[in-house]
Amino acid sequence: MFEGFTDFNISVQQDITIHGIKSGTGPPLLLLHGVPQTHHMWHKIAPALTSRFTIIAIDLRGYGASSKPPSTSTDSHKAYSKSVMATDCIGVMENLGFQRFDVLSHDRGSRVAHKLCVDYLEKVGKVMLLDICPTLAMLEQTDKYFATAYWHWFFLTQPSPFPEALIVNNPEIFKEKFFGHSTSLSGKAARTGNYITEDALKEYVKMYTDEEAVHGMCEDYRAAATIDLAEAKEDQERGRKMKCPVKVLWGRQGVLEAKFDTLNEWRLVSEGEVSGESVDSGHYIAEESPEVVLKHIWQFFA
Repeated sequence: MFEGFTDFNISVQQDITIHGIKSGTGPPLLLLHGVPQTHHMWHKIAPALTSRFTIIAIDLRGYGASSKPPSTSTDSHKAYSKSVMATDCIGVMENLGFQRFDVLSHDRGSRVAHKLCVDYLEKVGKVMLLDICPTLAMLEQTDKYFATAYWHWFFLTQPSPFPEALIVNNPEIFKEKFFGHSTSLSGKAARTGNYITEDALKEYVKMYTDEEAVHGMCEDYRAAATIDLAEAKEDQERGRKMKCPVKVLWGRQGVLEAKFDTLNEWRLVSEGEVSGESVDSGHYIAEESPEVVLKHIWQFFA
């Protein structure tokens, strides 16, 4: 899926190694994946960008071939906080020789990108976010519709090992729930056709049978419901906002279109210019509508 790319494994902290791929020439563009996915979600996007960008696509900690730190009996979920994941990204990019870079992100990766832009203002030039609103805004506006559509947010945050055991022991049902080709994440009709390729699907499904990966995914969501919220509220109180230009795309068949004023939510946490629009897609925009995403990448990051 990534012909011409080279793999790397970079040690960013003690006992933490981040896996990724790299190719291309030009300004650096860091790609951060969503859930339940890996860097493979960019296979329809990344190869087309290498003529104008140096593309770096990583597996977030807890996912794919990156490290999956365990939790402890007194765990605050700090190991999977988006601030810590943002530090992983800085470690990777500095190791590769990049002191400043742009970011393209989806879903959970966009939550990491948000913290990157807040905690490392001088590092990020521009950021593009796919199908996401700020974590704090989404949870503070939770209602029956949102809780039903985003059921996994509340399931995966349950104490270990409850969700882990259910997923590992019945991975097929979770694969269909997330990746049934006829529906989007919200349950609404998505674009027709098997937009997630079999090769990519195999990579995603691997995680459902890997106990460490499933635990990492759950910890990601537990952190989102605890320490990430606390840090977001602290950023809000201290007036710490994103300052770089922000472009947001969201699926017209998804939850954001029905439930949130997406651009306004990002403007509330940003001091830079925020632009964007809904596109003909469900949640998995980079795989459902890659040509649209590419068009916006050329326009925004050029």
